[in-house]
Amino acid sequence: MYDYFQGNVTALSPTAVTVDCAGIGFFLHISLHTYSRFKDQQKIKVYAHHVVREDAHLLFGFADEEERHMFRELLAVSGVGATTARVVLSSMTAVQLRNVIASGDANSLQKVKGIGAKTAQRIVVELQDKMRKGAPVSAMGAGATGHNNSSEEALSALLTLGFARASAEKALVQASKSVGSGAGVEDLIKGALAYL
Repeated sequence: MYDYFQGNVTALSPTAVTVDCAGIGFFLHISLHTYSRFKDQQKIKVYAHHVVREDAHLLFGFADEEERHMFRELLAVSGVGATTARVVLSSMTAVQLRNVIASGDANSLQKVKGIGAKTAQRIVVELQDKMRKGAPVSAMGAGATGHNNSSEEALSALLTLGFARASAEKALVQASKSVGSGAGVEDLIKGALAYL
């Protein structure tokens, strides 16, 4: 239904962006990697995927078409919903995910919240051939430098992604030790995801 939105950023967090397109604000759920790409931009083009559920219509946004493609591939796998697909793409880039699936590395997929052993195997079985045949893609620029954003913003993002508060807080403490006190919010979240 929607291919992309192009306009001014009116609100941005590690999990969502609001884009003003000719006076209409569109709220899109995003991954951490998309947040990293958009955080210093005022005008963006965000690729969209529309999810219709019984209780809601949701828009998911992506910095590039490759990330959206991988999101859609994940949705095609039984047992993987939009929220889980976004968490996967917050834990690894689209390129990393393609490589993990192509190599049959189900263990890496199991480290992502919401992906159990059976689901990880299902993703590999259903998508491995597609990922091996797919054309090589360029790596996304992660843009890891940050703005000393507070750990509260990182915690809020982890809670939005579905992690329990106690686990998220502990993971953020560990992440801040490993990435340093001057790390940006996305670095804190990425670090915390490694402990969750």
